[in-house]
Amino acid sequence: MKSLVQDLRAAGCVFAEEEADLLTAAARDEEHLAQLLARRVRGEPLEHVVGWADFLGLRLEVGAGAFVPRRRSEFLVREAVALTAPGAVVLDLCCGVGALGALVAASVPGGVELHAADLDPGPLAYARRNVAPYGGAVWQGDLYDALPASLRGRVDVMVVNAPYVPTSEIPLLPPEARDHEPPLSLDGGADGLHLHRRIAAGAVQWLAPGGHLLIETSTRQSPRTAASLAAAGLTPREATSDAYDATIIIATGPGRDRSA
Repeated sequence: MKSLVQDLRAAGCVFAEEEADLLTAAARDEEHLAQLLARRVRGEPLEHVVGWADFLGLRLEVGAGAFVPRRRSEFLVREAVALTAPGAVVLDLCCGVGALGALVAASVPGGVELHAADLDPGPLAYARRNVAPYGGAVWQGDLYDALPASLRGRVDVMVVNAPYVPTSEIPLLPPEARDHEPPLSLDGGADGLHLHRRIAAGAVQWLAPGGHLLIETSTRQSPRTAASLAAAGLTPREATSDAYDATIIIATGPGRDRSA
């Protein structure tokens, strides 16, 4: 164990002791442990190496080629749960491994009707397993094109963590993200908001009357994300959390008292 911790520290792992425990627990035998250690030392995200990520206490399957759920996104989930009634129709758009939708479904007493959609087939393999305990349906395609027509106008709560990093800033990301997570999950286009505008433009058609869309953004980009949603006919408000270092926009569709 001591050698394992030393190797992790030498590789720049800040929480070497904790990582050593997780690698040891994930290993089938000493040979497998050596393989896991080598992957971690090469810079692979710890979650990819051990095969799971903790997300507000929920263990989610992740792996190579998948975006690792960030702690800051837990704030969006907490806000979404507060707006979600039992039996509500919940859509996790740009779902990746299905983290947002799975946690909302796990947190609402009585359950929800859960749908998750993404363009990238790799992460969807994990999403199918992560949403299965909640009866979730998974769809593949480009944003709303992935969805069945039966969902149109029925979504009560839409949760979205679409990429919002400007293309020029991708090289500035930590190597774990830049080198090991799919570009589709990171690159938000020239200003970082290409997908935000597309999501906003189609949202009203898919939301139920008075439904809510919650989308993660940054403090710098928040005004423009909100403006896109307002231009599409929704009423946006910003919510922030210092504890999570998170900024989201909560937008309400027409058809319900917008002060709710």
